[in-house]
Order: sequence, then structure tokens, then C-alpha cells
Amino acid sequence: MNRVITITRQYGSGGREIGKRLADAYSLPFYDNEIISRAAKDTGFAEAAFARAEDKASNSLLYSIAMGMNVYSNQDIGFSGLSLDDRIFLAQSKVIRSVAEEGPCVIVGRCADYILKERENVVNLFVHASLDFRIKRAIEVEGISKNKAAETVMKKDKSRANYYKYHSGERWDNVLNYDMAIRSDLGSMEDTVACVKAYLDTMK
Repeated sequence: MNRVITITRQYGSGGREIGKRLADAYSLPFYDNEIISRAAKDTGFAEAAFARAEDKASNSLLYSIAMGMNVYSNQDIGFSGLSLDDRIFLAQSKVIRSVAEEGPCVIVGRCADYILKERENVVNLFVHASLDFRIKRAIEVEGISKNKAAETVMKKDKSRANYYKYHSGERWDNVLNYDMAIRSDLGSMEDTVACVKAYLDTMK
């Protein structure tokens, strides 16, 4: 595999696991929290600040107010004039572009598909699943309590959607933005990975 693979996923769909399995299958570097670690090291910001940036985006209006003006409409004011969260996004974007330059890899989340949209050697995947499947997985895999699982799944999805919308101007769940969208609840993780790999293997 000579391409960068980005994974955008609904919470609880198993997108991270699928990404890791693909990375292992192709012997590629895998980047998820590693993006945060590298960006934190580059900027001196605490890793916790990066983790909070996506989680706080539960309401699009409040998120926009909290973050200040959108980074892409205010580049003329300079890095120092940006909100902390905008600076965090720029730092993550720099790392994502850097690892993509280093060679083929798998990158999970963080608007990687949008950040790398100008690159030709990128394959963008969207992993989704039924709500019941994702709630069950949140309980069994993520360790979320049964009475909070449904709320957590919905809140995480809303946060990811608002975070993506704010930074890209696009709908997070618009499958037209991706090269492949796949439901992970219609088979096992192994079956889903095999299906994605079969698709990737057809590419020249």
C-alpha cells in the first residue's frame, strides 16, 4: 500500500480498531493519539488541551463562540491572535501533513481527510454503524456504563460533527467526502477489515 489512509468514524463503530488492523496488515505507521503527542511536543501545550478540543465541541454555536473566529477566515491576524483551540488545530494539521510527507500511513480522525485534501495519494474512509451496535460496543469495549452509553455515543458524534464542521465547513457524515463508507456492524471486525483491504488492493 503506497497511500495515506485516513479513517473518519462514528463513535463506537470500531473505526480506530479497523485503522490499526489495516496499519498492521500493510505494515504502516499508525497515528491516532500519536498526533497529539507530536503536536504537544512541537508547541509546548499540554496533551490534555488537545484532547479537550474535540470533546468541547458539543454545541456548534457555543463551540464557535468559545473558540473565537474561524481560523480560515482570520489568517491575516496571525498565529498569536488565534484562540488556543485554533492554534491546537493548526499544530495538529502541521503534524498530519508532516507524517503524510514521511510516507504511507494510517491516520485516525482529527479532520485528516480535509487537511490532506490536496494530496493525490490519500484514501479517505468513513466507518459507521447502527446506534444499537455502537452503544453495545461503547459498553463492552470502551467501558462506558450502561446507563450512560447511549448519551455518550450521541454526545461524541455531535462533538465530532461540530468540530469537523467548524474547521472544514463540511458535513462530517457526508459520504460524498470519502472514497469509501462502510458499515462495521454487518460483519465481524475481521470481515470489515478484509472488505476494506480488498478495496484498497484494487488501487494502483
